[in-house]
Amino acid sequence: MSKLASGRIPSYPRGEDHTSNGEDSTVRIAITGSSGLLGQALTERLTALGHEILALKRSRGTSPGRAHWNPRRGEIDAEALEGQDAVIHLAGEPISSDRWTPAKKARIRDSRVKGTQLLAEGLAGLSLKPRILICASAVGYYGDRGEELCAEADPPGRGFLAETCAAWEAAAEAARRARITTLHLRIGMVLSPDGGALARMLPFFRFGLGGPLAGGDQYWSWIALPDLVNLIVHYLTHECESGPVNAVAPEPMPSRDFARTLGRVLHRPAVLPIPGFALKLMLGEMADELLLASARALPFRAQSDGFAFSHATLEEALLQALRPVR
Repeated sequence: MSKLASGRIPSYPRGEDHTSNGEDSTVRIAITGSSGLLGQALTERLTALGHEILALKRSRGTSPGRAHWNPRRGEIDAEALEGQDAVIHLAGEPISSDRWTPAKKARIRDSRVKGTQLLAEGLAGLSLKPRILICASAVGYYGDRGEELCAEADPPGRGFLAETCAAWEAAAEAARRARITTLHLRIGMVLSPDGGALARMLPFFRFGLGGPLAGGDQYWSWIALPDLVNLIVHYLTHECESGPVNAVAPEPMPSRDFARTLGRVLHRPAVLPIPGFALKLMLGEMADELLLASARALPFRAQSDGFAFSHATLEEALLQALRPVR
């Protein structure tokens, strides 16, 4: 039985070996970004498993199950983190909510880099540290790589997102130095009708207005939301080494094939192409890095670490995500 399933994730005293005193079987997991798409799904899953969630929120409050932090102001309630068994860091300025002005790009970068650094340094200073820190990152780390396969050991690419992801991951160095296992999940497109890229595509595809973007040669790496939640639970319950993990399904595909598959699942045509120049006019730099860049990432580490995908093909992942709620 896994440590999480049995209610046992050990905390580690500073400067000592990673051992558990066995006195407290309550599993305590702190989460930033708990109100987001992934954060909500993960909180629901972990709560259903009977574990204790501490949500880090920017707004102050005395409600049980929440603590204060504000990366912009450099504020964090480190005392509340004392004795947490694991920390999951998902917070960051939404990437696709607005056009990328210089101010927006600064918020995207600073929220990730400064927030991660604040959290990592806070955890490193605790007397009773968590066993593991799981940080969100993104396949944007690889930049535009064409048909090249992207593995965790590859260097970062070029461009705003790649540079931001590299700095984002580096910002957790204090936690690694403090002997906290630190994972960086390089997350692909998360498939959910409730948020993210798929939710934005659905209205067009449902009206038969979907199709390939700018020729459709660029690879999109994706993952079903339940598999992403399961992947996080997997690393909470298994011993592992620090480092990056491609949080993507084993079937990245060109965007034209993604469009065809989505159209087939929705029983709608998906043949109307959208030229690249139109996307750039509408979205600016965001179009180049989010929609037109090609990242053909594969989950080499996740699979070698024993993780099994429940939705390994795009069609079954879309069928799961879009099935009617009964």
